[in-house]
Amino acid sequence: MATTLGIKYYNTYVLRKDSNAGAGNVNNWFVEESRIKGDFNKPFAGISPRAYVISESPAQQILGNSIIYSGIFNSRTGINETNQFSVANDITRTVDPSKGTIQKLYAEDTNLIIFQERKVNRALIDKDAIYTAEGQPVTTSTNLVIGQIQPYAGEFGISTNPESFAVYGYRKYFSDANKGSIMRLSQDGLTEISNYGMYDYFRDNLARVINDGGEIKGGWDIHNKVYTVSIQPTVNKSTQSRTLTFDETVLGWPSFFSYIPNYMFSLGSKFYTIYEGDIWEHYSGAVNRANFYGTDNNSSVTTIFNTNPSLVKTFKTVNYEGGSNWTLESLTTNEDQMIGDITVTPIPPAIDVYTAPTSLTDFENDYLKNTFKPKEDKYFANIVNTSAAASGEVVWGNDMTGLKGFFATAKFSAANTATSGTNELFSVSTEFVESSY
Repeated sequence: MATTLGIKYYNTYVLRKDSNAGAGNVNNWFVEESRIKGDFNKPFAGISPRAYVISESPAQQILGNSIIYSGIFNSRTGINETNQFSVANDITRTVDPSKGTIQKLYAEDTNLIIFQERKVNRALIDKDAIYTAEGQPVTTSTNLVIGQIQPYAGEFGISTNPESFAVYGYRKYFSDANKGSIMRLSQDGLTEISNYGMYDYFRDNLARVINDGGEIKGGWDIHNKVYTVSIQPTVNKSTQSRTLTFDETVLGWPSFFSYIPNYMFSLGSKFYTIYEGDIWEHYSGAVNRANFYGTDNNSSVTTIFNTNPSLVKTFKTVNYEGGSNWTLESLTTNEDQMIGDITVTPIPPAIDVYTAPTSLTDFENDYLKNTFKPKEDKYFANIVNTSAAASGEVVWGNDMTGLKGFFATAKFSAANTATSGTNELFSVSTEFVESSY
């Protein structure tokens, strides 16, 4: 009876001592042919080294803080040694494991920047550093591919958010959620740019990414030359996500945006984002401003009136210079609040000069309304108190105008439509008088 034998080797024949033995019988001997293809008088393979060390942990291991490089690749000469990792050569580099895993590598000129979770290092490429007795490095040429690893000053890293990385010129931007910081790496070292008036904001919002999970997307907006970062926690992503920009010219964070992108990048002189599989070009000259991913959004500006912060004041009016399409959406103090919007009194498009009412009825229907009135290219409005009267007050609440408090917070908004044009807002002010409780 014929028996099928399974052979797991090449150039092999089988010697069987027991004709009744099966394929798995120990009496089967597998003999490997040493000559190539088994032909007569062909070259044969010599006895090569055999592995004799048994690995006690043969499972896969991930060395998150190590770098290993292969042989060279040269397309011009046809040399391809990318599959060779010679243990005879020093081809590994290891960074401090206490600083976390390596999250991103970025090559710049003849240096390799290594971003760990809690540290940023620089590795020399095709050169090494020899240190003097004073501890100063002296760069020297060497045949090493990756030379000495030198840490940047500062205990900052990229956490586990390499997607926050963006680069422009010699400036690299990234987030360190563990420290609640947004960082910039340039030729003068590491700078915590979140400290420019936004320290507590990033401390609170980046903590959501750590606690709830999520991503921090970063990109360079070549159109406006600003770093754009989008903080997107997993929990309540649609309501808790924030996108804002950092401008080097003012060293601050001037704008928030209403879009929450999946990815951001610049190509040529244009800025693009990817949202749900579609690529969107920004600043494309569309008719409606602040239109992101097919949705129109309003523009808003929030300002604080805080002159003489230790003085109790009654804020009587609110005024602004700018376009005629702004609305005072809300105005609150630490004591009172205004409920309802204050908008600009409609002016016929063909009339450039505002005409005051002439009859008592027109006066009541116009000037006594809670609206902005134009005067000398500025807009003024009275503040009507809509808070309930407090205990001990003789006359206050909604029978009086003005809000009392140490400071006031005003939020202006404007709709972005084809007819609104540019929403310009140059200045905001208020008139107040000294008050008491």
